[in-house]
Amino acid sequence: MKRIAIIIPAYNEEKRIGTTLQAYLTYFSQPQHTNIAVEFIIVLNGCTDMTEDVVRQITQGYGNRHIINLKQAGKGLAVAHGFKAALELSPIVDFIGFVDADMATQPRYFHDLIEQQKIYDGIIASRYMPGASVYPQRPWIKRVGSRLMYDSLVTALFGMHYHDVQCGAKLFKREVIAAIFPYLHVRQWSFDVELLYLCKRFGFTIKEHPTVWYDQTDSKLSIMRDGLRMPWSLVKIRIRHMRSHK
Repeated sequence: MKRIAIIIPAYNEEKRIGTTLQAYLTYFSQPQHTNIAVEFIIVLNGCTDMTEDVVRQITQGYGNRHIINLKQAGKGLAVAHGFKAALELSPIVDFIGFVDADMATQPRYFHDLIEQQKIYDGIIASRYMPGASVYPQRPWIKRVGSRLMYDSLVTALFGMHYHDVQCGAKLFKREVIAAIFPYLHVRQWSFDVELLYLCKRFGFTIKEHPTVWYDQTDSKLSIMRDGLRMPWSLVKIRIRHMRSHK
């Protein structure tokens, strides 16, 4: 049996996280998935709405859920706290992953990552590689900004050749997270780059897998504000990790 921890970071998600949790809890409770034991770690970060109440109501009666409530906001911060909690679970989990709270990745497509992980140390979903589908198509400014600007800069600074570093569905062996966790510093959106770059520095093999993505129009990511901050955040990551950690 595979034991898996799935982290779900949530910032003011009272309108969406209930549907997501219900879908994931139901899906992984089905008889055909008895070979998988899933622990859900929901990390509330800086919520000012009723997200916590919704989470507690939906997950009431489920023994495989853990709730962390952080005062500060930041997706990278939330995932890092989720990693820490997952590493401390007993009995020990075999894999640790995370998925967005808006269900842009439906549970059957996260299950695809579990099935495709096989010999790799980690597997990441991709919206842009051949075989992937996005519904509805993302606005052209998101596609251009991600593919031509952000991913090009990631390749230039880190030598990583992924079609999509920011897709919000990723899964890793426990030993990968245990090795890189002490070196994670990014608290906001660029944490995916730091995470994957540390995997590269430690010699872990990461597979990119095409996914089906249901794009959400009310994303917490601001194209203008966060889009302008990301290039500088990438430069800071590169400077911070110039020296080897091994």
